Amino acid sequence: MGSLNQSVVEVVAAICVRNGRVFAAQRGGRGELAYRWEFPGGKLEEGESPEQALSREIEEELRTGITILQPIMVVEHRYRTFSIRLQGFLCSLSPEQEFVISEHVDCRWLSSDQLSSVDWSDADLPFVEWVSEYLRERG
Repeated sequence: MGSLNQSVVEVVAAICVRNGRVFAAQRGGRGELAYRWEFPGGKLEEGESPEQALSREIEEELRTGITILQPIMVVEHRYRTFSIRLQGFLCSLSPEQEFVISEHVDCRWLSSDQLSSVDWSDADLPFVEWVSEYLRERG
């Protein structure tokens, strides 16, 4: 019966665009979102701002730095076993550094016409729509 009093997990996501493509990462095989695709990021820790959390998470997940350009939107979504409040930011990955995925099983740079080729996590879908329009406008 705990689902009625579900706490909301505060999460941040980096929508990283480079050369007309957006970076997407595939989750590993655990939990409700196993093998779904997402924008990289993660949970806020106690006392962190969303921007601090995003910089830390990208360093942990991709072993690279990030430049946060602007906030995009906040999405609240209830999954079967948990709820999240996902804050998305338009970002760029440090161009001089190659990155290494450490917490995902795959990653891709997707053009606007490739966005529907992967199985996105539900909470990421509003960001997929946003980035599709963003890439088209700059096409």
